[in-house]
Amino acid sequence: MRPLAAQRATLTALTALAPVSWGTTYAVTTEFLPPDRPLFTGLVRALPAGLLLLTLARVLPRGAWWWKSVVLGALNIGAFFPLLFLSAYRLPGGMAAVVGSVGPLFVVGLSALLLGQRPTTRTLLTGIAAAFGVSLVVLQAAGALDALGVLAALASTASMSTGTVLTKRWGRPEGVGPLALTGWQLTAGGLLIAPLAVLVEGAPPALDGRAVGGYLYLAVANTAIAYWLWFRGIGRLTATQVTFLGPLSPLTAAVVGWAALGQALTPVQLAGMALAFGATVAGQIAPRGKGPAGTRTFSSSGKPAPKDSKVTLVKVG
Repeated sequence: MRPLAAQRATLTALTALAPVSWGTTYAVTTEFLPPDRPLFTGLVRALPAGLLLLTLARVLPRGAWWWKSVVLGALNIGAFFPLLFLSAYRLPGGMAAVVGSVGPLFVVGLSALLLGQRPTTRTLLTGIAAAFGVSLVVLQAAGALDALGVLAALASTASMSTGTVLTKRWGRPEGVGPLALTGWQLTAGGLLIAPLAVLVEGAPPALDGRAVGGYLYLAVANTAIAYWLWFRGIGRLTATQVTFLGPLSPLTAAVVGWAALGQALTPVQLAGMALAFGATVAGQIAPRGKGPAGTRTFSSSGKPAPKDSKVTLVKVG
């Protein structure tokens, strides 16, 4: 394998660890955590992880990045986490995750609007195939549909998709790495969740050893490390390539349900998993004529740069 291809394959594999980790969220939530506490769970997952990364990075936002961090933190964390856990509490794990499979289609549309990337027929068909494959997995799962849970899952997907595209558009301030950017967003999102958690859910619940272990896993592996890998990948791959790794989350949830929770997998579900995984791999193939990033060039202000202009580029790699 050529050196550049090997580096890109390694980067893709490391980025893929994020949605694989997120696929375990549903099992951890239902098996280890106190019931009916989506806001508290989102808070404990986000804020400690954000403060930890801020301590390690020792870099604070400057200028416009204060409000940009709040916007990204709200989309990727502050809104996404509570909606995600609300859907996890109200739906079976696989069913809660299925709506995330339409994330690539959301990102394709938003990338056309905000990044100037025209959607290709192949990309659209790949996105549809991924959603259909995941649907085959989930439609075989037991459990009744809950309207609020489905709406929460859909809203969480839209929020995360918008945050992914804006993260790609704005890049990072020069000299700032993905560790700091992740810390900014997790901290901002956690601070946004905190007052809502107190107002809606009241005092924190009593925690036993299982719950403490579950929250530690979510805060460290599932959030601090996973989101660092995710935002690092966004900086080096296209937004579409990154979001096509998203179906790995519901596929992981299905595998965990089978391996750890005794949930059966039918031949139709296995076929759906193969289809969704194939679409995920196909989504990593960059269109011909595109560079490794495959996106338009943006200036340090976040605006598209004219082809013949000389600008200071945002360092995203």
